[in-house]
Amino acid sequence: MMSTRIHDMPVYAARTDQVEAALYNLWRRARLHLPMPLRIDLPELKQMALILEEDSWVVVDQCQYDLPVLAWLDFQDSGRTSLHTPVSCTMNYYHYMASHLREKVLTLMLEALESRLSESAPGSGGHS
Repeated sequence: MMSTRIHDMPVYAARTDQVEAALYNLWRRARLHLPMPLRIDLPELKQMALILEEDSWVVVDQCQYDLPVLAWLDFQDSGRTSLHTPVSCTMNYYHYMASHLREKVLTLMLEALESRLSESAPGSGGHS
């Protein structure tokens, strides 16, 4: 099983973050319909890839043996009653330049999940 090594890695910085409800809900749907962990290549970000696991989203450097660069974890979704409110989580930075990746990674993740879910949907007419 491919597993990221975020728990063995020293964290450069950690902060509380919020992810948009639409993206969080999409990830929850992906967990139901797609095999986890799910690897998404990020060609726009050179050697980076995004690995979605059951409980975290981890950006890794493929040229450094999948060394973690950035991770979203500890999603605060217990007792979540509203599907349209952002979800708080912890964001770990494993590299001092990682903050520059955040927005682009989230945009690419949304596009990739929408695409993969529409491909996996039974009888999907491929509409996006």
